[in-house]
Amino acid sequence: MTLPAILESKSTERLRLSGLVRLARRHRLVLIGGGLLALLIGVALAAPLYAGDPGNMDPFKRLQPLSATMWFGSDNLGRDVFARTTFGARISLLVGLLSAACAAMVGLLIGILAGYNRTFDSIAMRVMDGLMSIPTILLAIALISLTGPGVGIVIVAIAIPETPAVTRLVRSVVLSVRERPYVEAALCGGARLPKVLWRHILPSTIPALMVQSATVCASAIMTEAALSFLGVGVPPEIPSWGNMIASSRLYLAIAPLTIFAPGICLAVAVLAVNMLGDGLRDMFDPRAKRRC
Repeated sequence: MTLPAILESKSTERLRLSGLVRLARRHRLVLIGGGLLALLIGVALAAPLYAGDPGNMDPFKRLQPLSATMWFGSDNLGRDVFARTTFGARISLLVGLLSAACAAMVGLLIGILAGYNRTFDSIAMRVMDGLMSIPTILLAIALISLTGPGVGIVIVAIAIPETPAVTRLVRSVVLSVRERPYVEAALCGGARLPKVLWRHILPSTIPALMVQSATVCASAIMTEAALSFLGVGVPPEIPSWGNMIASSRLYLAIAPLTIFAPGICLAVAVLAVNMLGDGLRDMFDPRAKRRC
């Protein structure tokens, strides 16, 4: 490689780095929220490398304080609270992320079709209104009671009540975009409807969908914890922040870390996702860009 080419590549890298720095300074919520969420995901994925067996019980070490071998102490069955907290992050984050992904995909499909087809719109929106009239927790409990507890059914039970909000948001964006001149020009130019939906309608829904997905993810993490706390979510043998809080609530005065450890992790996870969602909203908001 010649010297001018090397200098040009280095200058290009500097420009990219400076652009990333400016983006991070302008949207700090995205940086902080995304960093916290990435840290939690990394801790959850690497749990088998540094944490012990979360299901190992030792009756002689019940409700022990924190020590060099048990960083957060032990619970009422002699299980390592640190190991259960780190492995519980896997379940809580998995349920939150997959529930948000399922609700986003289904809501995107129904919202696009409803925004472009009036007949389908009148039917789909009445179904969505019916789902929105039922509280999320009650609908999830009803679905889980029919099939039994499990991680997969918890994801489905949370994704179904969250789908109407995504659907209505996508539908509103499609109703606005479909009247724009470039969409009408594409249709008048002979472009087929699937191509118009894919190239012109779908990209306009992505920013709003990303922000709404972050909100759904935070709500799903809280809902999973609530379901597990009530005993109808993840089975008790699988560590989850919700069932850890439920099983330790009677021992708060004796071993507070058994509740504080999963509770603080739950709060940090929800805070990180909400900060990420707020940062994405500001990033994609044209009025926020003008203020910057």
